Amino acid sequence: MTAATRAPRKKPTKPYPDFPLFPHANGLWSKKIKGRLYYFGAWADPEAALQKFVDQREDLYAGRSPRAKDDGLRIADLCNRFMMSKRRVLDTGEIVTRTFEDYFRTCERIVRFFGRDRRVDDIGPDDFERFRAEMAKTRGPVALGSEVTRIRVVMKYAFDQGLIAGPVRYGQSFRKPSKKVLLQNRNARGPRMFEAPGLRKLIKAARGPMKAMILLGINCGFGPTDLARLKQSNLNLKTGWVDYPRPKTGIHRRCPLWSETIAALKETVAKRPEPKDPAHAELVFVTRYGQTWQGTGTGNAVTCGFRELIVAAELYRPGLGFYALRHGFETIGGDSRDQVAVDHIMGHSRNDMASVYRERISDERLQRVTDHVRKWLFPRASVAR
Repeated sequence: MTAATRAPRKKPTKPYPDFPLFPHANGLWSKKIKGRLYYFGAWADPEAALQKFVDQREDLYAGRSPRAKDDGLRIADLCNRFMMSKRRVLDTGEIVTRTFEDYFRTCERIVRFFGRDRRVDDIGPDDFERFRAEMAKTRGPVALGSEVTRIRVVMKYAFDQGLIAGPVRYGQSFRKPSKKVLLQNRNARGPRMFEAPGLRKLIKAARGPMKAMILLGINCGFGPTDLARLKQSNLNLKTGWVDYPRPKTGIHRRCPLWSETIAALKETVAKRPEPKDPAHAELVFVTRYGQTWQGTGTGNAVTCGFRELIVAAELYRPGLGFYALRHGFETIGGDSRDQVAVDHIMGHSRNDMASVYRERISDERLQRVTDHVRKWLFPRASVAR
């Protein structure tokens, strides 16, 4: 029987309904990806064909030629090693939980874009250019800049630890947005602070511990993480002062409390639920469920609760959140003309010799700053606490 008269072979059925390949007439298991047909192995061995498809699919769906498997450092291994190193410094208190979670989400994003099995030393400028363009679709300039910085930190770790032979090459495009772009974005977004009437409206509408949180935000420039980790030992409600190193940097802060803030804190402490975890026994703020306000994943619980409040009060606009209270304290406190005292309350440091030699700031200077902000917020109230 000649080849011309030989009966055609009968195509096999799929080994199971969800088998991702189909039998092509040429005798190979196949799949069309992005408009192109690819072949993965003979009909007789569907499992081998499936394994080849699994090994190559990330490259094929990304429009790349499949890379051969070898012993080079893979993206998944890099991210796992990097996060293990960050876990160690988190456990020793050298970074805060928020920083750890930010790096975790960055690593997830790296794995999703490049694929778990992509070799780190195989990634080049074109890949990073596409990565930045993809992120820019859903992020503003500030968020994009922060993410670019974190990705560079992860990649630098690979070279610093000797996991790859040479430094990663990013090309000229993988960089933070320019200062001009950042300024244009900030101008278009508008001021990131609440004016006094809006703040008074929020304070009046706040319920439970949120009222004390808002007052601490504008009285002392505290942010969400500051509040979630604030301990009762940091407060002296009898004298009306808070001594609290900034969790993010460890810089010491001292701030006088307004009478309104003291009253709200006393009420919060008196009604505070019993923490479920004994490790949280010293926290000032505990949720109604006995949990910390620190939160996990995409947001601090303080941030989420505050957003609900400003939406209900019809004060929400993009870019305006709890940190706007910190912006407000810095802005109005600066009008007191004692920037050194403002910096101390905010927990800011300056790289100048005066900061190196300055050993303390008088309570009177700190008092004048917070009195100035209080007079702006409550113009009809007495300055005396």
